[in-house]
Amino acid sequence: MFKPFLLGAAALAAALTATVAPAMAAEQTAICYNCPPEWADWASQLKAIKADLGIAVPFDNKNSGQSLAAMLAEKDKPVADVVYLGGPVGIQAKAAGVVTPFKPAAWAEIPDGMKDADGNWFAIHSGTLGFFVNTEALGGKPVPQSWADLLKPDYSGMVGYLDPTSAAVGYVGAVAVNQALGGDYGSFDKAIGWFKDLQKNQPIVPKQTSYARVLSGEIPILIDYDFNAYRAKYTDKAPVAFVIPQEGTVSVPYVMALVKNGPNPENGKKVLDYVLSDKGQTLWANAFMRPVRAEAMSPETAAKFLPAADYARAKPVDMVRMAEAQKGFMDRYQAEVK
Repeated sequence: MFKPFLLGAAALAAALTATVAPAMAAEQTAICYNCPPEWADWASQLKAIKADLGIAVPFDNKNSGQSLAAMLAEKDKPVADVVYLGGPVGIQAKAAGVVTPFKPAAWAEIPDGMKDADGNWFAIHSGTLGFFVNTEALGGKPVPQSWADLLKPDYSGMVGYLDPTSAAVGYVGAVAVNQALGGDYGSFDKAIGWFKDLQKNQPIVPKQTSYARVLSGEIPILIDYDFNAYRAKYTDKAPVAFVIPQEGTVSVPYVMALVKNGPNPENGKKVLDYVLSDKGQTLWANAFMRPVRAEAMSPETAAKFLPAADYARAKPVDMVRMAEAQKGFMDRYQAEVK
């Protein structure tokens, strides 16, 4: 007795499919893993890609570790076309065989050391790690100036960092504090000791980008990149300060790559060309990332950064050694800190 209804439903579904399919086919897409709107102003970049290329790239809130894990799980049938990763994770993605060589149009303008020789990954911009501080949320306490300050009881419940076993920025924080306190890639004793001490202050440890939580004051102090703090201060007009800790820190490139056997490779290549184009690089600079093509940053934007004397405390990372050391650190962190 239900057969006519089912036939009617089937006919309706077919009619809807016939109506929707041409519209879907007309829209070009590319899937990017780890392109969250709140991070690095991907929102503006993807909006520009849609306007200029006609390619829709949906937002994706994975972090670097989650993106690599997803690509490994999907290796036989990839879902993503391109991926954005913290520098050392790009090296791991190459080793895992989930990305494929592609040299974008601006390849020659990417400095050596900021790209894989075969094009398996390449930097698009970089950031310097420090303290992203909502000054109003401190409740009258002074803005912390050092890694040591974050261990003071005054800041109990106020310090956040992204989980270093999942998010690239979390692992960068571990490398930064480790080197600032005298450690190196061969030993993370300094970082493990610091994280253990920080646990006494009940830190907030999210896995995902937490920009909005700093703006709201829920996380008064977040170990994060300069570009997020400057965006909060100058674009969102929030009561924010950025601090490069007195003991030192690191600067790290973020890279992109073409996913091996992705479903829309030609669109993926166009997206990768775009993020390194004059307009793409200017958009990164306007969002306070240091573009890999340095000339894309205007003097007006550069003037909003902390003075060069502060940035002198930030050292570049050895991405290969950092990638090699990551698993050992993660194992120790999970066993001794979490």
